[in-house]
Amino acid sequence: MKTNQVIKAPTGSELTCKGWQQEAAMRMLMNNLDPQVAENPDELVVYGGIGKAARNWESFHQIIATLKKLENDETLIVQSGKPVAVFKTHDHAPRVLIANSNIVPSWANWDHFYKLESEGLMMYGQMTAGSWIYIGAQGILQGTYLSFVEAGKKAFGSADLSGRLILTGGMGGMSGAQPLAGKMAGAVTLVVEVERKRIERKINEGYCDYLVTDIDEALQLVNKYRQKREAVSIGLVGNCADIFPAIYEKGIVPDIVTDQTSAHDPINGYIPNGMRFEQALVLRKNDPKAYEEKAKAAMGVHVQAMLDFQASGSEVFDYGNNIRAYAKEMGVENAFDFPGFVPVYIRPLFCEGKGPFRWAALSGDPEDIYRTDRLVKEMFAEDASLVKWINMAQKMIQWQGLPSRICWLGYGDRHRFALEVNKLVATGEMKAPIVFGRDHLDSGSVASPNRETEGMKDGSDAVSDWPILNALLNTAGGASWVSVHHGGGVGMGYSQHAGQVIVADGTKEAAEKIKRVLITDPGMGVARHVDAGYDIAIETAKEKGIHIPMMDSEV
Repeated sequence: MKTNQVIKAPTGSELTCKGWQQEAAMRMLMNNLDPQVAENPDELVVYGGIGKAARNWESFHQIIATLKKLENDETLIVQSGKPVAVFKTHDHAPRVLIANSNIVPSWANWDHFYKLESEGLMMYGQMTAGSWIYIGAQGILQGTYLSFVEAGKKAFGSADLSGRLILTGGMGGMSGAQPLAGKMAGAVTLVVEVERKRIERKINEGYCDYLVTDIDEALQLVNKYRQKREAVSIGLVGNCADIFPAIYEKGIVPDIVTDQTSAHDPINGYIPNGMRFEQALVLRKNDPKAYEEKAKAAMGVHVQAMLDFQASGSEVFDYGNNIRAYAKEMGVENAFDFPGFVPVYIRPLFCEGKGPFRWAALSGDPEDIYRTDRLVKEMFAEDASLVKWINMAQKMIQWQGLPSRICWLGYGDRHRFALEVNKLVATGEMKAPIVFGRDHLDSGSVASPNRETEGMKDGSDAVSDWPILNALLNTAGGASWVSVHHGGGVGMGYSQHAGQVIVADGTKEAAEKIKRVLITDPGMGVARHVDAGYDIAIETAKEKGIHIPMMDSEV
């Protein structure tokens, strides 16, 4: 069911709900569907193919109505985007508990999901779509930047990618961060995107510099800016399964190759090659099964080209869309010869409890975010890379919906920072409360054997106890809302993950919750990696005084 209504979150300091916890949940849900933020708000789709904020428009409006009436000692239960109950709990309990897309393991596949969805029983929550903490492409921007920088260090011994070429695919809600992240890292970034309007949107948002429709024109721009060692981003309209092999056949060897198309969803997230975009959409509608097979076949071609680049000397990695699994299914036996980004670049940060921490200003005033930027630079002045990140973000990121910021803070830093922000809210220096959340892609909140937990040291890649424990602990700690999802990022059957959001409203109660949740949440990440045997995590736990009963030093 489509609608032509435009959803915008209320702003300012006036409450429309009975408390700021409920108000924050309502505003962030609405912000997810702001046309500046969402990919397809008319159909409640936020990003990632069919990642939705609510199951249908009736459910959306009922969630809003319920949040407005919800008491400060009640909890709303949301099942796959549908509000199903309100229960009396207590004032330190979450105001909302959310479960999205969870299916009993033997039934956890796209076919069964689509059956349930067609019967109105389920929606796909992705990660931050159905948990109401999506902040647009900025949400993955720092992680993408860090991945590119670490790839440079590993392959070339330098974080400076000046004169280097990054070749990648996808320019949707999350993948649209790639052109700007590459530019921040100093590279020339060529992004292949089949849907022209997505490139146009990213140009309008300041994430991309050029739109071209011809491969030779794109490569001329690449050569021009590589020679000048000038950072620039180029969006090329085309299909990765056509363009990647064509670039390889021309004898061009990019320095870094990756991909972030929505390949996790072969029907709604990836376009088959060898046909016009409009033809593909007709096939998708008329014969989804035939479409799916063609899409998977194209993924095989796509991945084979990435393997060819790797053999030629490119630094190649999977950026978390499960494309390797589908390519292997289609006969590319060595699809997993190039690694995922987490084990090769990000895991050391996870071991320290670091991950994509984020916050948003409920006031709608960018000055509130600029004030938090100053606070970050004051509190963590010794961290040159973090200060550099904040300076770049201020200069290069345009606001989408409610002003927000992404900042990878770790165990011991998140709660200290949030407590200081809570004080600023209390004194009126902030015009309204600040919402703190994170991606589900975090240190201890996800089990995803082809992404975040790929190649765990102890072989525990598929153990999904950890995200469930994370959600239980955040609920016990009093997060403002907590979510447990299945399938986000990599598709049905491939992941389990959890999210939490907490509101700094300036009260003593908020400070107490912050001290609990923003210690335990990243602390679970440290504990998870200690349990897997990572030395960095073990040292972090010892240094920070995290009680791990089974650590050798305590046996």
